[in-house]
Amino acid sequence: MRRDKPDDDDDNPSGKTPATYLGSGSLIHPSVVLTAGHLVFNNWSYKVRAGITSLHENYLGNELYPHQDRNVKNITVNKEFDKNTLFFDVALLFLESPMTMAPNVGVVCLPSQSDYSSARSNCIGSGWGKDKFGKRGKYRTRMKKFNLTLIDHNKCQEQLQQTRLGLFFELHPTFTCADDSSAKDGCQGDGGSPLVCPIAGENMRYQQRGIVSWGIGCGNTGVPTVYVDVARVRAWIDGAVVAEGLDPQVYTP
Repeated sequence: MRRDKPDDDDDNPSGKTPATYLGSGSLIHPSVVLTAGHLVFNNWSYKVRAGITSLHENYLGNELYPHQDRNVKNITVNKEFDKNTLFFDVALLFLESPMTMAPNVGVVCLPSQSDYSSARSNCIGSGWGKDKFGKRGKYRTRMKKFNLTLIDHNKCQEQLQQTRLGLFFELHPTFTCADDSSAKDGCQGDGGSPLVCPIAGENMRYQQRGIVSWGIGCGNTGVPTVYVDVARVRAWIDGAVVAEGLDPQVYTP
């Protein structure tokens, strides 16, 4: 996902609109991208690029299949989103025209609103986030992919209480967490990226359980990354999609 700075922005005296990498999202409908609420602002114009593994323009010719670009016509952010706490950190981007389904472009399934995230293994995270936290970190040239375990909500809260958040920290019900024993996880720039887990009883089919929201540093053993629990916001997603005249059955397994 990329954004264009408005022409009258004080930081852009040339009047040009350079595209800036913003974060990731997932295609849940040919015309809808699911992402994090903290990534989007109404005074920016956005463009979505699908079907790539590299962020670098020079490498696009090496992709097996062509990528697709679409402008965003409308943004819907959850009305309960709090930019300070990141509660309900979810947004939908509605595209000017639908993506064309292809070997490198498809839609992801979502869990039902009653299927809250619990401990699950063999989940997969991805994104182009930095290789380390802070200014010294660099964005990945190629999309990273790593195996993760979805953690029980209470266990995640206990682990986060051992960080600078303190023993009185309470993890909001809209969040879920994932971790990996090898300290691989999301980092700066991974916001909005999907966490997918296998659908029980179905071979090689996955559904999106989380949206990267926040974390404490990057790659710290025993410190999980915090995701929006997609099941907890499924009803809101469906309502926003229906309001645009689209069908939620597209992303229902």
